[in-house]
Amino acid sequence: MSDITITFLILGAVVVLFVSNLVPVELVAIGAALSLWATGVLNLDQALAGFGDPAVILIASLFVVSEGLDATGVTTWAGQRVIGLAGDDRPKLVVLVLLLVALLTALISVNGAVAALLPMVVIVAIRTKTAPSKILLPLAFGAHAGSLLALTGTPVNVLVSEAAEGTGAKGFGYLEFALVGVPLVVGTVAIIALFGDKLLPTRTPRSLAPDLSAHARTLSTQYLLDHDEEDTLLDREQGVAELVIPPRSGLIGAKVFPGMVTDSGDLIVLAIQRHGEQLDDAEVELRVGDTLLVQGPWAALDEHVAADPDVIAVDQPDLVRRQAVPLGPRSTPALLIVGAMVVLLATGAVPPAVAGLLAACAMVLCRVVTVDQAYRGISWTTIVLVGAMIPLSVAMTETGAAERIATQLVDLVGNAGPYALLLGIFVLTVTLGQLISNMATALIMIPIAISAASELDVSVRPVMMCLTVAAAASLLTPVATPANLMVMGPGGYRFSDYWKLGLPLLVLYGLVAVLLVPAIWAF
Repeated sequence: MSDITITFLILGAVVVLFVSNLVPVELVAIGAALSLWATGVLNLDQALAGFGDPAVILIASLFVVSEGLDATGVTTWAGQRVIGLAGDDRPKLVVLVLLLVALLTALISVNGAVAALLPMVVIVAIRTKTAPSKILLPLAFGAHAGSLLALTGTPVNVLVSEAAEGTGAKGFGYLEFALVGVPLVVGTVAIIALFGDKLLPTRTPRSLAPDLSAHARTLSTQYLLDHDEEDTLLDREQGVAELVIPPRSGLIGAKVFPGMVTDSGDLIVLAIQRHGEQLDDAEVELRVGDTLLVQGPWAALDEHVAADPDVIAVDQPDLVRRQAVPLGPRSTPALLIVGAMVVLLATGAVPPAVAGLLAACAMVLCRVVTVDQAYRGISWTTIVLVGAMIPLSVAMTETGAAERIATQLVDLVGNAGPYALLLGIFVLTVTLGQLISNMATALIMIPIAISAASELDVSVRPVMMCLTVAAAASLLTPVATPANLMVMGPGGYRFSDYWKLGLPLLVLYGLVAVLLVPAIWAF
């Protein structure tokens, strides 16, 4: 069996397994890389080289940067500004949310922006008496459009730019994507503002994220604290945690009292309750179900509360800090680091992967995030998927599989010219992108697009940018991207809700990909 046949069989198996969702996508991708090695299509170095690819390093570092912005309350602060500007005007609120998520996506990627803003947007919807279903799908779709505002908007941008450079053509600059990104954002805002209310369902999800923005007032009322104490519960330096004593806790029988300093020396017991009743005794012996309100520096709460098996935190300190303390501790260095990274990426002073690594390391060194937070902030599914799928892309190029598909695509286009080629690339990419991840789609389509451009003897740059726009048009199904899936539960959406709003947006993406792209990047 020839290498090209083996590659096609592996590609087919990958697509089927991705669509069926019978096996975790990470295992499918790794299995593809190992299969290419086991069958001799690639050697071991080639089969594993994807994990050391600069694109993978940049993507991982951007997740750490995203975690830094979220952990320091920058996204909470942005959300509060949205509430202040929109007031009770629902159409204005939707437009502002779209613009905010688009701009944030440009800095920290689609999934990072949607994950960071999702709790805030749900809370905003509740406060303004708006069904979350009217605003959460626009949140995801706004992020897709915003992903084309800058190189850092999505891993696909990084992959496509590197692939263009690999052919000898010029890569895409940091803000060059905005030439198509801005029209897409403007068009998305216009379509959703005009037709979104009719195309989106009115539903309430079974469960909603907790609103912790007024957490200090809630705790003050619960634990009968006076107004002066309420004002000092939460700030940029210190916070509070509400703890429950669980069965078999090592603290059962321990004696505590209000004002007591814990054994760690950095937490203070503010109040104690049993069955909802305040215990103001000089000393209390703890029982199962007792609740304690403790206060201390955020770092101490993270260290002693989050991982302590002897207590259960009602709300994790990290979640409280993100929602209740806008522009919290270390937000200034976080913003400065992001600004420096953008400058490095925009000027090309260093390779993108280096700029990302410098920013990620600076986030840890400046104590914006801990090493553990940095690791938790990385979407390892994304990293494994991209790293393990790159060898399949290499195999398609080296065996001639991509060239064969490209030849058939060019034959199908016939004498219709390069515009028809762009249309073919767009349709094929969009079709795959609704069924499997847009990153996997891009890695499959990149060698095909490069070969097709070579067959027609046209510049690879407009073809690659068309592919980028098409990959971002993952709008018709909830499984197309993690961002689409994130909003499904909180928005109470059904599978059919996506294409109703997604179809008119898909037409917009098609017009940009086929007509606007070649007007900017000539054939």
